[in-house]
Amino acid sequence: MTDKANSRSITTNQQGVHEKLEEVVVRHLRAEFKKPIAAHTQAAFDEVNAKVQEFSGPVILDSCCGVGESTANLAKLHPDALVIGIDKSAHRLDKHDVEYKQTESGQYILVQADLNDFWRLVHRANWQPTHHYLLYPNPWPKSKHLQRRWHGGAIFPTIVAIGGQLELRSNWKIYVEEFAAALTLTGHTADVELYQAEQSITPFERKYWASGQQSHRLVIDLPHL
Repeated sequence: MTDKANSRSITTNQQGVHEKLEEVVVRHLRAEFKKPIAAHTQAAFDEVNAKVQEFSGPVILDSCCGVGESTANLAKLHPDALVIGIDKSAHRLDKHDVEYKQTESGQYILVQADLNDFWRLVHRANWQPTHHYLLYPNPWPKSKHLQRRWHGGAIFPTIVAIGGQLELRSNWKIYVEEFAAALTLTGHTADVELYQAEQSITPFERKYWASGQQSHRLVIDLPHL
């Protein structure tokens, strides 16, 4: 499948890190996220958890995996691991068998689930993933949508608590800078860097690079809490 090089750049009314980021993150760090777990996500988690408990190797999370192309590519990069791709969209995941099926090497599972629930279940089950990838999450670039970004949401403390080597990539540098600033409030420091590679591993990454846009990332080793 060929992607056209016509991906639009991020449009935002923010000039830098959101002025209310610290206030929002600290509030979430001090409060317990009590939203009930949705039944469909609990059922999806239970099915995958059974496979995780049977697996003796490393477990890797590919959150916001979209069509699962990144999940398949990560499985190739980590052939000894079980890579679990999670996305809330059945429409995106259904495209995987049609356009992105890759079974030459590696082991991976694709799961339709709400990450706000799935991540909490991962933490409760003490999976302790070795790696956690957040590749090009929805940036929600309007200033008023800060709390829709992962670092601005009530789920952020759980993302940190899951642990493992967390790698975030985005074509919007401010998103990565905000995530790094939020991590600082939890006692962790991560550098924001320009990311370039010979091969893209997600459809968005491929589109952005073909359009001349840059990727930024942070990589940090987090303890399992």
